[in-house]
Amino acid sequence: MNNHTRFRLVATLAGALALLPLAAHAARNWLLPSSTNVAGNNAWVTVDAAGSDDLFHFDHNAVALDGLRVYAPDGTAVEAKNQTTSKFRNTFDVQLDKPGTWRITILNDSVNANFRVGSESKRARGTMESVRKEIPADATEVSVSRNDTRMDVFVTSGKPTDTVLKPTGSGLELVAYTHPTDLVAGEKASFGFVFDGKPAAGIAVTVIRGGNRYRDQLGEIKVVTGKDGRFSVTWPEAGMYWLNANYPAREAGEEAGPAPGGRGPGAGQNAGGPGGGPNAGGGRRQQEGGTLDAPARRSSYTATLEVMTP
Repeated sequence: MNNHTRFRLVATLAGALALLPLAAHAARNWLLPSSTNVAGNNAWVTVDAAGSDDLFHFDHNAVALDGLRVYAPDGTAVEAKNQTTSKFRNTFDVQLDKPGTWRITILNDSVNANFRVGSESKRARGTMESVRKEIPADATEVSVSRNDTRMDVFVTSGKPTDTVLKPTGSGLELVAYTHPTDLVAGEKASFGFVFDGKPAAGIAVTVIRGGNRYRDQLGEIKVVTGKDGRFSVTWPEAGMYWLNANYPAREAGEEAGPAPGGRGPGAGQNAGGPGGGPNAGGGRRQQEGGTLDAPARRSSYTATLEVMTP
């Protein structure tokens, strides 16, 4: 082996090794509450919103609070307080002035469209309503995708309640058969996923305990939802856990991209809205991304759950 060949081999190996940490520790977004169970008539929690390579360690980026929503135990929306912005995290407070279970959510729902007007390629991004206005009636090769992400934290003041646990019927959502603020190490918890309100079967669920920065193994718990969308997790020990799932289900190593057409779990690539078929959507040509009436869907769900000692 001559020196030139040896140099190329060493450079190739060094490049491959440099990529290993990125593959093994992809950045994950999360919400981290100061507590998930509080007592008192006027308690507070502080919540951090961040993305990091190591769970619940501030080392990558802050998560924007544009889609922040806080729901009181009776389901009414309230405002978060004392929002602050920094390089690696955004922070806010929630005043728990009502007893019961609160839901803290960051929800982002966006629509992307590619289309042609004559010989010119164009793009549009925003809400479904705004994108519809930007696409003229004579547009061709219309390709539309809708992407939504939901991040949840549940906090109980006093006795747990379930009003805010009910799914809204939009996107990928968690169904809590075991109350999410009543989780105990060594015990099995039962959950489920629905997509647009219907059971989401075959969805891969990943659960990781925080603090992976301080251990050699990531310690992932991986389960798949059944035909009824249900799954269960037995908590190995106490701590904060990150739970994540995506719709539609992706094979290992598949990059996130345009989802197949259709509106519910199991829909085929050419499933349309009313009328269905590859040309659904006012006669506009359907591309890989879907149509205005049946956009391709990609949905992600993340929750932070606290597991207590017995």
